[in-house]
Amino acid sequence: MRERTGALWHSFHYWWGRRSLQSRLIAAYIFIILGPSLLVSFYSYKEINNTYMRDSIEKNSYLLQMERMHVLNQIEAMERALQMAYNDKSVRDYLISEDDPTLGELIDFNTTTFLNFSQIQFNNPNIEHLYLFSASPNVYELWPVIFRESRVSMEPWFQQAMRLEGRRNLWSFQNTDIDLMQRFSGGAGEGQPKVSVLREISIPAGNHIGMVQVDMLLSKFTPKTYTSVQDNESQMVIVDDALNLFTRTDNSFLTTDSGLSAAIKERLSVYRKTGEWEMDYKENGNSYLLIQAPVEQIDASLVTVVSMKGLMKDISRTRNLIIGVNIGFIFLVTAITYVLNAFILKNLRRLTETMKKVRRGEPYGSIKVSGGGEVGELAHHFSKLMNTINTLVAQAVYKQALSKEAELRTLHNQIDAHFLYNTLENIKMLAEIENQRTISDALTRLGGMMRYNFKWTGEYVKLRDELRHIENYIEVMNIRFEHTIQLELHIDSAYLEVEVLKMSLQPIVENSVKHAWNADGVELTDRIVKIELSEAEGDIFIVLRDNGLGLTQERLVELHEAIYAKEEPGADASGISSGGYKAGGVGLRNVHQRLQLFYGEAYGLEVQSEAGKWTAVYMSLPKVLLTGDNQR
Repeated sequence: MRERTGALWHSFHYWWGRRSLQSRLIAAYIFIILGPSLLVSFYSYKEINNTYMRDSIEKNSYLLQMERMHVLNQIEAMERALQMAYNDKSVRDYLISEDDPTLGELIDFNTTTFLNFSQIQFNNPNIEHLYLFSASPNVYELWPVIFRESRVSMEPWFQQAMRLEGRRNLWSFQNTDIDLMQRFSGGAGEGQPKVSVLREISIPAGNHIGMVQVDMLLSKFTPKTYTSVQDNESQMVIVDDALNLFTRTDNSFLTTDSGLSAAIKERLSVYRKTGEWEMDYKENGNSYLLIQAPVEQIDASLVTVVSMKGLMKDISRTRNLIIGVNIGFIFLVTAITYVLNAFILKNLRRLTETMKKVRRGEPYGSIKVSGGGEVGELAHHFSKLMNTINTLVAQAVYKQALSKEAELRTLHNQIDAHFLYNTLENIKMLAEIENQRTISDALTRLGGMMRYNFKWTGEYVKLRDELRHIENYIEVMNIRFEHTIQLELHIDSAYLEVEVLKMSLQPIVENSVKHAWNADGVELTDRIVKIELSEAEGDIFIVLRDNGLGLTQERLVELHEAIYAKEEPGADASGISSGGYKAGGVGLRNVHQRLQLFYGEAYGLEVQSEAGKWTAVYMSLPKVLLTGDNQR
């Protein structure tokens, strides 16, 4: 497969290379225009799609919230009617009566209490029924308000309300509105779906005497759910706490796509557990948006099912328009480009023909190109080229001779590093034969330093290699001084593989060796250089401390200015401090600049000192293994 791909690419490359410049320019223009055009079209289509979707969601969410407000108002009206009936003392007394009322009591009850019930329904015309059920089998029924509860005691909603024991209201959605009076007379008439609120009456507490029920048809409770106005784009559904769906049956999406009802139930179940709601749904090639609003007061939810069919048609029409505009634009640009390129490249074709004649060995006369620009300049330089080609050939031969001579001179003057190493090894063997162990060890250390300096294969080395070089340097320098220098390393072995810049620690140690313990005739005998390492927040901090004469505060400030200066300090900026350090700090400045060059401006050197006691150089760098894996 890989070979076949390579062969196809080679064939295309060959074919493309044989096309004319005009053809390639036109193809390049089309490609250059097509790319941004596709990107702009894709972005525009995406934004239009999002705008259509957002507008649809906002519109239907607004309508859903308006319907929710209507439902909340109906809930408040039904609960207020139930509470008025529940708190009426005369109603309670009537419900617990065991004896048949007299004619006067009935007339009095009818003119006062019964009239009040009628007033409740008159004030709330959306309320379909207000029922009072008495637990007493001897109560005198007053249709259509007061009934014996034996008529409904076997209904599921009645049993649920009984289990609440009057502690709170029970909301129940029912598919039919049963007429109690027809049922009593032997006919079971069924009406429209309704919602009921019920509450058990106990006097005293725990002594059941009856039940209050307030009914409202769902067509009035949530009008948009059962609206008769046909809407092919959306449908509203109300779902009770048992995940039963109530909505219109004509032109219903739930009938067209059988899985829609199950999807609404499943997503509501997930929402009530996790609070997460998934809006998109697809079935049988139809796309829907499911927008829901909870009605917490009755443990129900309003769901709007929005069909995306019309919306997708609008989006598709917009997409086709964008594609058509792009195609027309590309064709127009192609035609204009072809005409312009034919005019621009005419002189270039003349120049090409002249070059072909020269290549075939025909004598070159001259070429005249009208106008200026790049083609005219190219023709001019071509003429100059033909007049000077012999001179260039002669110069090339002469340069080749000079190059050979320089190469021989370089080989003659080159110093073989291995010759120096071998010479040192021979001298070391002579010292060992003469039992001069000190000289032999010094030569070993010197050879190690030379190898470290000559072998510069990169800027980075392991910390262990830099420390070994410092140890060799200290041993070699101790030969020169009467008072030896003691090197103390306080570094955990785990950090020996850390990456450092080559020759970044040695110049700091060399600065201490040269200037820390002698200045102005003062010479210290106990000479110690300590190197410590610590880590914090993924960075490495190395401290090189000596117990020398230190720096005064004024000299320390001058040294900092020299280290951090952007320009190279002048000659007058250098001088010998009281502790022996150069105020210019050229070596420290070079190390500081290398650290910032390779690791960034967050890293570098900082010098601290106390006159007559010590000087410390703090180096910061990132913790990186030599393999290149950052260990932060």
